[in-house]
Amino acid sequence: MSLSALIIAAAESQGEPAIHPYAVGGIALAILLGLLLALVTFGGGREHS
Repeated sequence: MSLSALIIAAAESQGEPAIHPYAVGGIALAILLGLLLALVTFGGGREHS
């Protein structure tokens, strides 16, 4: 298959994304909030140096 045939095939297959963009954003937000919670939990009981 030539490059132009691949580009045409990719352009014609434009449709619904495999994973909804809001799902990707929600997963990223959950991961970041989990990391933030872990950071606050870990650092909460330590004295300042």
